[in-house]
Amino acid sequence: MIHVIAIITAKPGQRESILTHFRANVPAVRAEKGCIEYGAAVDLDPALKFQTAFGPDTFVVVEKWESPDALKAHAAAPHMAAYAAKTRDSIASRAIHILQPA
Repeated sequence: MIHVIAIITAKPGQRESILTHFRANVPAVRAEKGCIEYGAAVDLDPALKFQTAFGPDTFVVVEKWESPDALKAHAAAPHMAAYAAKTRDSIASRAIHILQPA
């Protein structure tokens, strides 16, 4: 199993627009072979005292995949290309971390 943490920062005021497209794409992703978990998360509000917030323009995608090959197939899926085309102009930055259990 592998874990993916994707940190997506939207251009100011665009996070909800991206999340709308993200949520519409979730059922197709979860139906992919090898997908164990796939979802978006935002800062807890109200924040806890020890919380380090990402901020109002950022969300985190938490994913689990059965294998690197499953993740590669996901990245090449037509619905992911369509999602990227819809959101490309609204994204300021993204960082994708691919991890394995320690």
